[in-house]
Amino acid sequence: MDSPPLPFTQFVLKTHSRCDLACDHCYIYEHQDTSWRGRPNAVSDEVLARTAFRIREHVTAHRLSAVHVVLHGGEPLLAGHRKLRRAAEELHGALDGSCDLDLRVHTNGVRLDEPFCDLFDELGVKVGISLDGDRPANDLHRRFADGRSSHPRVLRAVALLNQPRYRHLYAGLLCTIDVRNEPGAVYDALLALDPPRIDFLLPHATWDHPPLRPDGDPTPYAGWLDAVFRRWDGGGRPVPVRFFDSVLRTLRGQSSLTESLGLAPADLVVIETDGTLEQADSLKTSYDGAAATGFDIFRHSLDEVSRHPGMMDRQQGAAGLCEQCQACPVVESCGGGLYAHRYRTGSGFANPSVFCEDLLKLITGIRDRTAQPVLSAEPDTGELNLTAQQFEELAAGFGDADTVTALTRAELGLSRSLLAAVWDRAASTGGRPSADWQLLTELDEQHPQALDEVLAHPYTRAWAVGCLEGRPGADLGGLAEIAAAAALRAGRSEEVLVPVREGALRLPTLGRVLTGGAEAAVSGDAEGFTVRSGGPGGEVLRIAWDGGPGDRWQPVRRVGPAGWPLTLEDTDPHRDTYHPWPVAERLTEVEAEAWRTGLAGAWRLIAGELPQYAPAVAAGLGTITPLRPAPGGGDASAAARDAFGAAGIARPERADLLALLIVHEFQHVKLGALLDFTDLFDRDDTRLYYAPWRDDPRPLEGLLQGTYAHIAVTDFWRVRRGSDTRAEAHFARWRTQTSDAIDTLLGCRSLTPAGQRLAAALRTTADRWLAESVDAAALDCARRAADEHRAAWSARAAAAGGGRRGAAARDGRR
Repeated sequence: MDSPPLPFTQFVLKTHSRCDLACDHCYIYEHQDTSWRGRPNAVSDEVLARTAFRIREHVTAHRLSAVHVVLHGGEPLLAGHRKLRRAAEELHGALDGSCDLDLRVHTNGVRLDEPFCDLFDELGVKVGISLDGDRPANDLHRRFADGRSSHPRVLRAVALLNQPRYRHLYAGLLCTIDVRNEPGAVYDALLALDPPRIDFLLPHATWDHPPLRPDGDPTPYAGWLDAVFRRWDGGGRPVPVRFFDSVLRTLRGQSSLTESLGLAPADLVVIETDGTLEQADSLKTSYDGAAATGFDIFRHSLDEVSRHPGMMDRQQGAAGLCEQCQACPVVESCGGGLYAHRYRTGSGFANPSVFCEDLLKLITGIRDRTAQPVLSAEPDTGELNLTAQQFEELAAGFGDADTVTALTRAELGLSRSLLAAVWDRAASTGGRPSADWQLLTELDEQHPQALDEVLAHPYTRAWAVGCLEGRPGADLGGLAEIAAAAALRAGRSEEVLVPVREGALRLPTLGRVLTGGAEAAVSGDAEGFTVRSGGPGGEVLRIAWDGGPGDRWQPVRRVGPAGWPLTLEDTDPHRDTYHPWPVAERLTEVEAEAWRTGLAGAWRLIAGELPQYAPAVAAGLGTITPLRPAPGGGDASAAARDAFGAAGIARPERADLLALLIVHEFQHVKLGALLDFTDLFDRDDTRLYYAPWRDDPRPLEGLLQGTYAHIAVTDFWRVRRGSDTRAEAHFARWRTQTSDAIDTLLGCRSLTPAGQRLAAALRTTADRWLAESVDAAALDCARRAADEHRAAWSARAAAAGGGRRGAAARDGRR
């Protein structure tokens, strides 16, 4: 395996190695492994302290933003109140101010009482309960050693967690499947307990010890789970079910929520009661000692454990699977199944899952039942068609003119789809502006290029999205504005009634006319166009195409230097989409000329010093909207997801800084387009992350966008080192901090396979720059700046969070 192992973000801490139940399907006591016999019953204070130290060491080394720790067993509640308090306090003390701690306990529930719940409430510990369904189903396996049922006591525990004062602690229910139990009865019994989540587990088995298959049925587990899925799906999916959610997510190219499905690399380590560091407990199913690594928390760092061959084998994705799995049509969802379930004496884990046929049947069934109709592959349907090489170039932070042209075509298709959606939405308003739609249809048939030019306008899309979301100022009158502008571009002569808003008539891509009344009739000819407002006898304005701007006609200015077709858009009311930066009002001619001069200088720099960006900028950035200067004189620039092809910028005095803002914002434009058509990350990840260029924590998409943009920022200063004395320090700083952000992305576990490819390509780009020689003083200054920023950010975040044990920490967010 060429790439370094991923850092651990999930830790199972064994607080007690014995159990008060005698479940006959337990993977610790009833399968192949016997290592539990030689371990101390309860974890020692020394092991707890050393564990917290090792996790803190690992978090610091890899700049992790969050870790998940599960207090486990045996039965963890056997450790008692004092020991569990000590465990939680050691972890909080070590990690406060360093990263978010998601702390949980997983229990059979028979000992859960109010004192334990009060303790967990104080320490921010969520509680998961094991329960296999109704009493007959649960009693099939989960009994005390003397044969007594555990079911009544578990129900009392769940009832306690459902009390209002403890409900926030309730993490969910875990059910191990037995196909002899009626699936609907099991599901209904679990659902009746109002869990925030249900997780179904396949029983642990291997090829040496295969699972129960009654009556010779080759796929009983597929049938059982399918029956539950149909009940769950038909009932409106009333509760998250991790197994089903993972199948659905992986079918969409997103990450799995469980290690038993999907191709995401494993990043979990187990700390036993004696401090031994082991692989996942499920491996104990395969053979005695299968989970062992030979490491412990007293003598070895977690980085050493991560390089253990067994750990690295589980981080190779599809490449680590056998040939049969690699050729499987559902491999990205199944992922070969749980690693332990692949074991067979003689071939080890190089086999399909012993549940292979079940998983194939179940996943294909869910896929076929939930499949959504896809858009055709025509260029105007909003589908993105990139070659593998184009994706890799884009993922690395670059992309040539052909790649950006592909993005532009896809975005045009998306704008067409949005226009159709607005038209469909008009049906629910009690009347459609049919004349406008008829004209648009005719223009699409007879003058498609003229219509495409208007639909490709960045703020046409902003209007369409505003209509669909009910934003103020976005209404169906935009259809008439689009139709009029496209008709004028096509040389059509018919009149179009266009609304007048706050004394202005909008013609997207052309400009605006200042006029009165509520609406005006617009018609064109070869020499120009006419605007009639106020009805019969009203005002008539004649505007010539070869004439300049006047008091009433404010055309969009064409300001692009040679080689870059660019407009300066300061007329469209839908351009105000660059929050928090407000747009500038209509520019004076003097201000417009200053923009022309600045853009010419910026383009010379981009074309001359950044040739890997220039063709793409020329192909994809066609509009710049002036913003008001930032308070205090700082830079103000932004890109908007609803305005592809545009950037908002407050013009700096220097052309080189304008060039930097242009390449920076165009990175956002490119990545925003890619995100429109490709899932790069798990949108259910609501955590906030540290971003080295921001003082506030960022959601995952914000971190991804910022990292991608700072690839260009770093590259800008890299190529400027020969001509700008400030460049060496800037390059040293941004290559360091961008590299740190890439590490955060790679370690977050929420990237889809496509997102992982993108982050890995960014890693390759950054690694090339890290290998370049940099002045030692600049390098030292960069690292100090990075450390100081991170420390100040952590202090602010800790203060804002009100302490790690508050409600925000309990749900994994700060």
